[in-house]
Amino acid sequence: MKLTEKSARIYFPIFLSLAVIIGLLLGNFLGQNHSSKQTLVYSNPSKIDKVTKYIQKNYVDSVSTEKLVEAAIPAILKELDPHSVYIPSRQLKDVNEPLKGNFDGIGIQFSMQHDTVVVISTISGGPSEMVGIQPGDRIVEVDGETVAGQDMSSNNIVDMLKGKRGTEVKVGIKRPGTEERLHFTITRDEIPLYSVDVSYMVNPQTGYIKVSRFAKTTYEEFIKAVKKLKDKGAQKLMLDLRDNSGGYLNAATEIADEFLKKGELIVYTKGRNSPKKEIHASSSGISQNLDVAVLINEWSASASEILAGAIQDNDRGIIVGRRSFGKGLVQEQIRLSDGSAIRLTVARYHTPTGRCIQKPYKEGREQYYNDLNERFKHGEFFDADSIEFADSLKYTTPKGDVVYGGGGIMPDYFVPVDTTFNSPFFTKIRNEGLIYNFAFNYADAHRAELEQLGGHQAISRYLENRDIYSDFLNYAFDHGVDKNIEGTDKSREVVNTRVKAYIARNIINNEGFYPIIHQIDRTMQRATELLAKNKDA
Repeated sequence: MKLTEKSARIYFPIFLSLAVIIGLLLGNFLGQNHSSKQTLVYSNPSKIDKVTKYIQKNYVDSVSTEKLVEAAIPAILKELDPHSVYIPSRQLKDVNEPLKGNFDGIGIQFSMQHDTVVVISTISGGPSEMVGIQPGDRIVEVDGETVAGQDMSSNNIVDMLKGKRGTEVKVGIKRPGTEERLHFTITRDEIPLYSVDVSYMVNPQTGYIKVSRFAKTTYEEFIKAVKKLKDKGAQKLMLDLRDNSGGYLNAATEIADEFLKKGELIVYTKGRNSPKKEIHASSSGISQNLDVAVLINEWSASASEILAGAIQDNDRGIIVGRRSFGKGLVQEQIRLSDGSAIRLTVARYHTPTGRCIQKPYKEGREQYYNDLNERFKHGEFFDADSIEFADSLKYTTPKGDVVYGGGGIMPDYFVPVDTTFNSPFFTKIRNEGLIYNFAFNYADAHRAELEQLGGHQAISRYLENRDIYSDFLNYAFDHGVDKNIEGTDKSREVVNTRVKAYIARNIINNEGFYPIIHQIDRTMQRATELLAKNKDA
């Protein structure tokens, strides 16, 4: 089973992944997991009830009424908007889990390598670390069942390892350098799911925080990250919301509150049957004295757009990157008697200037999610001038800056997609997942010496001194890449940097990956320059 370079997204062409679509469909929620407890009661049977009863009574073959209803509900919701969805009971837990901020398990991050589970890292203080599981360990057996070489999916493995806290799971481990199989009994416990991927100092004045989603614990994680950076001297802050498809509404508004003055409007929501609700900044926030740049792209949606819109509309900072996705709808979750749920759009949210940034969806879901492909075809990812807004969508901030509604947050400073490194060579190694595979194998083989180096800078120097790019080229040629392929020089800087970043991630997680990969991140570099010049930040 090959590993893939999951963190890289190339735009030629753009296709929506199922995971991203699901994330956007589930969108923003009113409150912090707001679920309506109302019971829907009708005095007369609906047409659907009559039809299903008629089918059940008269259809030529036996049929499950439950299956008919399960098929009917999504069809009904499909007639509404793209973000009103039905969630079957068997999927509800998995859908909710990423936003809860924790789950019950054994506390490891792993990858599949040659049909074997390889531990990338253990969560500090978690059950696996406590019993002695180490990075590089191969899990070859779970509760007496062999899992190595069985062509099992990652989901299958997760299902075997996860379970209720307090329960035990026995694993057999093959550890590099140790001939005999090791056996551990791990007591499952609550494992935190972090939504702040990393925070670090870019330079002596500027801190960086990456928020991957807005979950139950995001606000607390953000406050902890800001305090850490301010203790290190941060006077400016880059808040990276790229690829963040949203989550809990109040997680975004609580963070916005930390930047704004008391009484300033953060967002308001309003629907046909939902009275207008305004959310204002409450008090002096921890980030009020920090210059701020918010980084967004076409995958930044819903809660990300609320936060970016609050910063932009209050003239509080700068927005850098590309136009965001354009989701301005808020869902309310209603639990049904069988454990399933409906997430129904009940309101639209509006930024402080009054703009609704929900993009049109009247032409159907397929066209709605094809919008990013259309943006690409029209050149929007490369030239800000290709974007046109109607005058009716124009709004003005208190300082007089013009902002637009009707389809995402348009950044103050546009940064195009970087295509300078594209080549047949890069396309080949990307499609084959060779960077990720090579990085994993190298880190696994040199783990002991790399772990002794410490931080990302030492790891990067170590790899550069050993001409890691030449090693990768040889690996690529040994794995089917033509030695005469075009682009090995053109793509060298980007590939070399990615190789080092992924090796560092395998050793010290995101604290190694992001500082290295940011060396070739144009949006990050542009934001750094703007903050250094204090451009309206």
